[in-house]
Amino acid sequence: MSETQTDVDNIFLNPGSEDLTEATYRQLLEMIQQGRIPTNMPLQERALAAALGVSRTPLREAFSRLVGGGFAIRGGRGQLIVKEPTLREYLEILQLRILLEGEAAFAAATRMPTVQAQSVISALTAHRQARDFSASENHRIDNLVHQTIAAHCGNAMLESMIFDLRIKARTFDQNSTVARFEPGCQEHIALMERIHVGDASGAREAMVFHLTQARAGIVARFTAI
Repeated sequence: MSETQTDVDNIFLNPGSEDLTEATYRQLLEMIQQGRIPTNMPLQERALAAALGVSRTPLREAFSRLVGGGFAIRGGRGQLIVKEPTLREYLEILQLRILLEGEAAFAAATRMPTVQAQSVISALTAHRQARDFSASENHRIDNLVHQTIAAHCGNAMLESMIFDLRIKARTFDQNSTVARFEPGCQEHIALMERIHVGDASGAREAMVFHLTQARAGIVARFTAI
C-alpha cells in the first residue's frame, strides 16, 4: 500500500485526528495573537505539547499548517519560529486590512444586532475609563472590536482572511504604545457607534480611518528611530 493511501486510510479510521489537528492549530494561532508565543524564537515542541495537552503528532501537523499559512518559518537549523514581519511587510498587511475590514464594517452595519453593538460600546467605554495600558487588555479589546465586526460581515471567507491577517499583524512590534491608547479608544467607539445606528458607509469610513491612523502611528515611530 502506498504512503498516500495509508494517510487517507488513517483519516477515515481516525476521524477525530483531523479535528484534533484543527483544534491544536487554532490554539496555536490564539497563542500567537495573544503574544504568548514570542517571535523569532524556536517553538518548543515538548513544552507546547504539554501546555496544549496533545501528542506530538497533531502538534507537528499543526506546525506544518502554521508554515503553510505563512505564520511561521523554518530557521537555519530547521527549527520552527514565528517570524516578526519587517516594517514593509507589516505595512502591506495593513493595506490589505484596510481594504478588507472596511468592507466587513460596511456589511456588519446592516447585520449586527443593535444589542451586540451596544455591548461592545459598553465594553469600550469601560476600557477607556479604566485606562488599563497593558498589552493583554489592549489585545482583548482590539480582538473584541475587530472579531465581532468580522463575525457579522456575512462572509465566512472574508472573516477567515481578516483573522489570519490580524494575527500576522499582531506579531509585529508586540509592545503596546500608551500614545495610541486614547485615540484608539475614540476610533473604536466611533466605529461601533456607526454600526450601532446601521450607517454602513460611515462604518466603512470609520474603519478605514482607524487602521490608517494605526499605520501612521507605526510609521512615525519607526522613522523617528
